[in-house]
Amino acid sequence: SVSVYYFSKLERRETFKGRITARANINTQLYSIVGDTNLVALARFDSSSTTIPRKSVTIYNKENVPIYQFNARSIADTIKGSPEILRLARFQQRYYFEEGEKEAIAYHYVDGARDIVITVGGYDEEGWARLRKLKNILFGSLLTGIVLTLVVGYAFSKQLVRPISQIIHEVNEISSQNLSHRLQAGNSQDELNHLANTFNELLNRLQDSFIIQRRFISNASHELSTPLTSILSQLEVTLHKDRTKEEYQQVMQSIHEDVRQMQQLTKSLLEIAKTGSQGSIELNEVRVDEVLLKVTADVQKISETYNVDLDFGDFPEDERSFLVFGNYDLLYSAIKNVVENGCKYSPNNVSIVSLSFPPGNIVIKVRNDGDIIAEEEIENIFQPFYRSGNIGQAKGFGLGLALAKRIISLHKGQIDVQSDIVTGTLFTILLPNLSSPEHYTAVS
Repeated sequence: SVSVYYFSKLERRETFKGRITARANINTQLYSIVGDTNLVALARFDSSSTTIPRKSVTIYNKENVPIYQFNARSIADTIKGSPEILRLARFQQRYYFEEGEKEAIAYHYVDGARDIVITVGGYDEEGWARLRKLKNILFGSLLTGIVLTLVVGYAFSKQLVRPISQIIHEVNEISSQNLSHRLQAGNSQDELNHLANTFNELLNRLQDSFIIQRRFISNASHELSTPLTSILSQLEVTLHKDRTKEEYQQVMQSIHEDVRQMQQLTKSLLEIAKTGSQGSIELNEVRVDEVLLKVTADVQKISETYNVDLDFGDFPEDERSFLVFGNYDLLYSAIKNVVENGCKYSPNNVSIVSLSFPPGNIVIKVRNDGDIIAEEEIENIFQPFYRSGNIGQAKGFGLGLALAKRIISLHKGQIDVQSDIVTGTLFTILLPNLSSPEHYTAVS
């Protein structure tokens, strides 16, 4: 709007300059014809022409003395050419100037003995009226545009905020007792739908976590209550009447076994809790080969029937290749649980353990010839208290593999299982060694 008004104003000025210049040329030509003796004819001509409103014409001789003067309205409209203006006109041939609200030209004319300066000026009523009208139109258009922009912007913002308000309303309806509720997401690919889908995925993970937590608490309570119930029942029966020494010893032995079972369960639960408290874990460089040697010795002490076949393969020259940055006790516990399970659930009670060193990693493989784990069960065996259907009468709580997975994940590693007729059951543990950039962020 400003630029339109600015250029329109320039155009008005140039147009009016052209009109007064043309009038000055005509008056000069007439003066050259009628001369000083018939200025009345020149005045009649000026009176008959109304193309320039409030026109004022003055002719100055060589001494800058006015010899002719015409004012269309009154003498107050006379344009007074100052000596400086007349001097500039004689020097530049023509000179444009403004006097008050009027615009004028001082035009120098020489013809033989005649040396005059004629000033012609007036007020561009029509041009200024058009500019005022244009200004009003532009100002009105600007106001209309602003109002329209505000209205459209408000309507657009309401339209934009409506789905956000809907999301907020739906989120407020979600609670720990109502995690099944999901946000409504459309088929478009905009950011709000992406946000809704991401939030729904978060709710899915939270709901799964709550389900696992409830299941964990239920299973832990059940596992703890079973030996307690057994102990209480045995004590009640024993206290019902006097027993022989051998009977008391038998009861004490049974209670001892139940207490030992509870102690193992609580120890496993505490280890799982410890893996969730990373800040209290002491970190050091750990030699995996030493951990495997200790695991092998300790697992074989659990039962005379347990046997661990350990294969280290070729050791790398770089010592960092068999070092990991982590916690010795936790790594020992994780690997021991996997190796012990291999012996426990194998018909011949043998775990075959191999160690290899691909670039940047340490790979521990634990294989046994036990019953094949069903494919639908493989994804669940790392859940706390989950026990596969092929374990028979083997004792356990279903916490060993869950604890192992947490510890391995804590060390930025991976644990996978493969079970088929050809391979048997194979657990693969991958850990970043000290030659890998991953070890700098392990357990962080």
